[in-house]
Amino acid sequence: MTSAVPTTEGRKHEFTTQSGADTVEVGRKLVKLLKPPQLLLLRGDLGTGKTTLVKGIAQALDAAEPDEVTSPTFTLLHEYDGTLDGKPVKLYHIDVYRLEGERQLETLGLDELLTPDALVLVEWGDKFKSIRKKATGEIAITSAGGDARKITVTLKD
Repeated sequence: MTSAVPTTEGRKHEFTTQSGADTVEVGRKLVKLLKPPQLLLLRGDLGTGKTTLVKGIAQALDAAEPDEVTSPTFTLLHEYDGTLDGKPVKLYHIDVYRLEGERQLETLGLDELLTPDALVLVEWGDKFKSIRKKATGEIAITSAGGDARKITVTLKD
């Protein structure tokens, strides 16, 4: 289900899931790899499970139950308070799909969110050069046929 491979751009971890429940479980496991402050790009086509993965991350942080986590497509930003290794952590789930340009992006105040205790997960962030430059890694989700997904996590060292 998982493998870790060192790469020139950092550490790469790969997971294969067979269902939405598996994807939530991978999200729970990913928390062990995350160290605030971190900004991760969430990449994947519509419906591949980006928000489903965030459900598992939020649950592992005791920030929210999976059914409380929804896509921020129209609100742009959801904020959750949790804990990681016994310390408070802020989880920000952002969706910039509907934003047209850097000027609209500036209204989100992304720089202010990147506090020492923050995990910032940005869906569709690869659309924007400024987000790509700030990113400390990415989570790419691709369909592997039916409900199966391949999840590749690349973290910069």
